[in-house]
Amino acid sequence: MTTLTAPPRKASPPSRPRTTTGVSKWKRRFPLLPALVFTIVVTQLPFVATIVISTLQWNILKPGDQHFVGLSNFKFVFTDERLRTAVLNTVVLTASVVLISVVLGLGLAMLLDRRFVGRGLARTLLISPFLVMPVAAALLWKHAIYNPDYGLLNGTLNAVYRLFGAANGPTVDWISSYPMPALVVSLVWQWTPFMMLILLAGLQAQPGDVLEAARMDGASALATFRHITLPHLRQYIELGILLGTIYVVQTFDAVYTITQGGPGSQTTNLPYEIYLTMFRKYEYGQAAAAGVVVVIGSIVIATFALRTIASLFREETSR
Repeated sequence: MTTLTAPPRKASPPSRPRTTTGVSKWKRRFPLLPALVFTIVVTQLPFVATIVISTLQWNILKPGDQHFVGLSNFKFVFTDERLRTAVLNTVVLTASVVLISVVLGLGLAMLLDRRFVGRGLARTLLISPFLVMPVAAALLWKHAIYNPDYGLLNGTLNAVYRLFGAANGPTVDWISSYPMPALVVSLVWQWTPFMMLILLAGLQAQPGDVLEAARMDGASALATFRHITLPHLRQYIELGILLGTIYVVQTFDAVYTITQGGPGSQTTNLPYEIYLTMFRKYEYGQAAAAGVVVVIGSIVIATFALRTIASLFREETSR
């Protein structure tokens, strides 16, 4: 005798997730509206005002004589000899500080990537220069290190000379004799920890199995660094260079405190030249035009930095 069985029920298709409507999206984004408004008021409105001022001929010593001049101030920015010198000084200062900081930061990062007693203390001490306020760091270098009468450099130099029988060593005015190197050294001291942190994060993100395979294959430390570590750190080095360029190109504290742009205009960079145009020549329109040019250049560099950061995140999520 055969028994009749009911046919199996078909599995019901999975229910589709409810799509988020435009109203619910608006409700989720509405709490961000005050922050967006605050950001626009604090950052964008002053920039728009700067653009407007850059189209005016405005000298505070001639009250009531403001008039529209179009792009004449921008033409002045690109043709003035003082501003060309400031651009050249900015390029030299930024490139020197960033490249030297990356090289030193890479060396320190490779040392801190190894295990040794007191590594935590060494890491804290190496990071500390980056935590010092820029003005305080500039004052430290100007008075405690570079001062020709009681500075550390001349004191050390005189002590070395006395070891070899001389009465006293030479008294060198480091800031007047070597203004640009004096600025570069002080900024390298401040920015090397920043590069070290970025590159140390890259070193610690290396896949351990690849390094172990290289050691088992008999690769030397130099070959491992050249063919494995350095290609892996390429994006981190690019990120450090881009971020360092964005920050160092805006340096004002060290220039104002240590050299005040001198002797002559040997260390006058763009931010300091804008300051002189604004508060010494009182040419508001020209200073605003130069500021707009600097902001646009910084935006271009920041775009490349953001692309590099995005590629790093994509690489991390793809692992």
